[in-house]
Amino acid sequence: MKYMKVGTKPDTFYTQDATRSVLTDVPPDLIIQINNTRYLLHKFPLLLKCGLLHRQLSTSDEGPLPSSISLHGIPGAETGFELCAKFCYGIAINLSAHNFAHAMAAALHLRMTDSVAGGNFVPKLESFFSSCILHGWKDSIVVLLHSAVLPDEQRFVIPCVDAVAGKILTPPSDVTWSFTYSRARHVREKRRSAPKDWWTEDVSELDLDLFRAVIFAVRSRKQLLPALVGEALHVYACKHLPDPDDPSARDAGEEMGKQRRVLEAIASMLPSEIGAVSGRFVVRLLKVSAIVGASASVRAELLRRAGLQLDEVGAGDLLFPLKNKPRSYDVDMVEAILENFLAGRFRRSAPTQAESQRRLRSTAKVAGVFDSYLEAVARDPELPASKFLGLISLLPEIAREEHDGLYGAIDTFFKEHPELSKSDRKQICRAIDCRKLSPEARRHAVANDRLPLRTVVQLLFAQQEKASSSQSREASSLRYSLDSANLIQKQQEEGRRRRRRREEKERTTMETKVATTEQASVSSTVIERKQRRGKQKEEQKKI
Repeated sequence: MKYMKVGTKPDTFYTQDATRSVLTDVPPDLIIQINNTRYLLHKFPLLLKCGLLHRQLSTSDEGPLPSSISLHGIPGAETGFELCAKFCYGIAINLSAHNFAHAMAAALHLRMTDSVAGGNFVPKLESFFSSCILHGWKDSIVVLLHSAVLPDEQRFVIPCVDAVAGKILTPPSDVTWSFTYSRARHVREKRRSAPKDWWTEDVSELDLDLFRAVIFAVRSRKQLLPALVGEALHVYACKHLPDPDDPSARDAGEEMGKQRRVLEAIASMLPSEIGAVSGRFVVRLLKVSAIVGASASVRAELLRRAGLQLDEVGAGDLLFPLKNKPRSYDVDMVEAILENFLAGRFRRSAPTQAESQRRLRSTAKVAGVFDSYLEAVARDPELPASKFLGLISLLPEIAREEHDGLYGAIDTFFKEHPELSKSDRKQICRAIDCRKLSPEARRHAVANDRLPLRTVVQLLFAQQEKASSSQSREASSLRYSLDSANLIQKQQEEGRRRRRRREEKERTTMETKVATTEQASVSSTVIERKQRRGKQKEEQKKI
């Protein structure tokens, strides 16, 4: 936070009996009344700097009694006026973002400009504003917090809004100024740079109109992720809207109108991108809309958004307590949310097979959450059977991959409503597909005396069918195993036969080679003998 010191004299203002005076030897000759405070001051220093006082008192008659003037309703009130008066006396004052707005508002009203006296208060305040306040994060925020007293929005408020928006768009690694961030995650992670949403808590302190102006200024530059805008809206809503799960929040009284205005503004600022805000946050806003009496158009839009993101919420998020009925819930609201969800999933064709698979997974997740929700509302003693039947029939058959959750909800409803007729029980139990129950759920249901006999018979039949199917699969598996074993055995025998034939062929070939070699050797020996005998006969003839 930046400061600027103006003046050098010590502070000699003091209070006595709701009267503010200056400690001096010169008797006061000017009385100024502001609301319930009276000031005993001196004309000379004030008229020298204040154009308004100079004009009003220049025509008054000089007399022995002090002149009197009323400044009721002066912008900046007593705080701003006293800063201006001390400036006129040369008393040292420390200007900061906390007192700037009051000082500037009063100085402008009193016309403390350079045209009245050189080096006047307004130009000094303007210099402080441009050189210090607009360069500081906290300074700009604090001035905006007190900006209601400023008469010229174009001159001071809009530059502050632009300065705040510019700092919000600063990369987190370049954030070097102090900011408010009370969430433990930042401390626990010990980041070297600021978190991406470092600015959301400080901005949430602003008045609704200023907060909206900051958000619009940021979004107009198209540099901020929609998720960060959504986080800022979430932080602002948590600070300025009632907790829908707190019973005392329904007795807001005078705050109701202000809270309604905040809710409707936040709803209008929600980013259109899916995922920019969580489904739980949208459902929370929907709950608050019922408390503060939001308009039908706002509730319809929140219902639509909640339906689009229903796969992001839990069963507890869908419990809308009714006023003065702690065990009863607004099931019509959840019915409308689910209808919006189904409209988005099944009434529009999926563009690709992957998208179709994603929708089926999303629907299966919603079905599980919805069955848990049904079990919770089933405990409502005032929930009629017709309404419960309508709720359990909302989801299409393809949505539920298993019916254990649905059976649990129906069993809970039967426990809490023992007065149900047989026809109601039969009609409700028709929603259960016995083939989609797990073995544990089937065993429990077969022994459940709250179920109609017809349903128990269907359960037994499904159980027998499952057992037969299981035995058939086991027999098929056994046959497959035997066939596989026989095939392997045949392959092994054929391999052994081929190996024997190959060995016999190799042995025959080897024997033939050996015989041929021996015959060739014998023939060679005979020829050599004949040649030797021929040579011997020739030698004998010569002799």
